[in-house]
Amino acid sequence: MGEYETGRLNLPFVGISTFGKYPYVQDWDAIDADVAVMGAPFDFGTQWRAGARFGPRGVREASTLFSFGHAGAYDHEDDVTYLDPAKVRIVDIGDADIVHTDTVTSHANIRYGVEKMLAAGALPVVIGGDHSVNIPCIEAFEGQEPFHLVQIDAHLDFVDERHGVTRGHGNPMRRAADKPFVTGLTQIGIRNVSSTAKEGYATARAMGSDILSVRQARALGAQALADRIPKGRVYLTIDIDGFDPSIAPGTGTPSHGGFGYYDVLEFINALVQRCDIVGIDLVEVSPDHDQTGITSVLAAQVLLNTIGRILHHRS
Repeated sequence: MGEYETGRLNLPFVGISTFGKYPYVQDWDAIDADVAVMGAPFDFGTQWRAGARFGPRGVREASTLFSFGHAGAYDHEDDVTYLDPAKVRIVDIGDADIVHTDTVTSHANIRYGVEKMLAAGALPVVIGGDHSVNIPCIEAFEGQEPFHLVQIDAHLDFVDERHGVTRGHGNPMRRAADKPFVTGLTQIGIRNVSSTAKEGYATARAMGSDILSVRQARALGAQALADRIPKGRVYLTIDIDGFDPSIAPGTGTPSHGGFGYYDVLEFINALVQRCDIVGIDLVEVSPDHDQTGITSVLAAQVLLNTIGRILHHRS
């Protein structure tokens, strides 16, 4: 260490790849933070291309690019310094334990981790894994105050049961709609040829879903889209395939015609000023299908920007 240094530089390519290079907390009974990040490396629920089990590692590694050190992240357009380390406390609690081929136990372990984050008063942020990890994330809120669920996704994910499967990555929004503490759903980005039958859309709407395609969302604009969301508590689930595969190729079920980066960021910025975000998951990043790593970078950047804006507007 040279005498001119006041602390470790901790550059992105040095050290352990926790999310954003934030502190690692191994003891889940000792979480003391505004935000806690957990990986859910589970992809047994996929129907086509697997590999999202490596999503948490990929997103964490990419997030080191945005490890802002001592200064936070200044946005000159907003004239705001987000994620100021003097004002926000973010920790990485590692991964939920996954048991090979055992969906029930693996989902129970994911739920347990989210319950621990909620018990500590931290905003839970979960990195998947396939979209089925949303099921235990939502189940962890049992006994909490009701909330509305906002989904950004190419697919409806509203299948009740298919081939005996009720907890795969095509089921999470139906499982959420079944919960008495989920007051409704807004499903944004749903598009194109889908494995969901026409009747599935009717069922989703009958159970409280507001369904919008990418083109419908763009026609409304970010603020009007956010204004459709009921004020109050909101859980946000982001499937990376809601973005266009031109910027997010690393996913199991890519679908053309998706969102661009600012489509989603501007909507989230409007949403967090209107609603109280109580939990987040970001799913379906599959690094093996992401040759340049841009999907993992996109996921990390979206999460960090979302967390930064939530904490800024809370304050």
